[in-house]
Amino acid sequence: RSRSRYNLRDFEEAQQRFEELLAEDPYRLDGVDTYSNILYVREEKRKLSALAHSCVSTDKYRPEACCVVGNYYSLKGAHEKAVLYFRRALKLDANFLSAWTLMGHEYVELKNTAAAVDAYRRAVEIDAKDYRAWYGLGQTYEILAMPFYALFYYRKATALRPYDSRMWCAMAGCYKQLHRRAEAIQCYHRAEKNDDREGIAFTELARLYRENGEDAQAAGYYERMVAQREAHGEAVGKELSEALFFLCTHKKSTGDLDAAQTIGQRLLDLGGPEKDQVKALLRDIQSQRKAGSGGGPPV
Repeated sequence: RSRSRYNLRDFEEAQQRFEELLAEDPYRLDGVDTYSNILYVREEKRKLSALAHSCVSTDKYRPEACCVVGNYYSLKGAHEKAVLYFRRALKLDANFLSAWTLMGHEYVELKNTAAAVDAYRRAVEIDAKDYRAWYGLGQTYEILAMPFYALFYYRKATALRPYDSRMWCAMAGCYKQLHRRAEAIQCYHRAEKNDDREGIAFTELARLYRENGEDAQAAGYYERMVAQREAHGEAVGKELSEALFFLCTHKKSTGDLDAAQTIGQRLLDLGGPEKDQVKALLRDIQSQRKAGSGGGPPV
């Protein structure tokens, strides 16, 4: 049950389940590497440190224990030390899937793409259903500026995780690089429908529609992106300024001057490099207002 919550990216509940299991059996090492992945993603340094000490004192010759220590060093940014422990896990069990995948991640961090590809390939040889390794291969080939190859591997990952927005966003990114805009839009729509928590799809769809000259569609997605950021308490940022500037211009061009002025004032409050452009835009809005309320010539 705890592993299934982890696979669904419900990290909070998965962590709770693992902690309940460990409370019942403190010496349990089965699946503890997955628990350490959760602590890593949630950046729980203290808990991961305590877990590493506990696993090593229980049985330092278990590959799970080595992976926990590797994750601990990775979270600290000590990627070479992390690789050392993942290698140690593989000496104990050459087919320990988690270690190959995690070692691939470390080699990506160390910019050793050849070693990363080798580690991920070993992982998919052991288990062709390991979407993390396919996704890792996609990322590595993207780093190598080989989007066509990256797309092949991302497709494999997406086939295994069609409900994961990150897979669709990764595919869309490759289509963008290959100038296949229609396919990119389709993939971002799939990401949007699969709980795009990072909000990548809204931003990218807005940009793609804007580039296509479909301003009404672009405005709709920029509005959704702004609402999502506000819901997460994000009140500043380059992408937010980009969205607000487009919305201000769009509202002005469609004659919704009240909305345009409200957005423009908000942009001024944010500051940023486009401040002078915003001031000019607000002056235009004021001019349009005066022209609209000036009335016609005397009869």
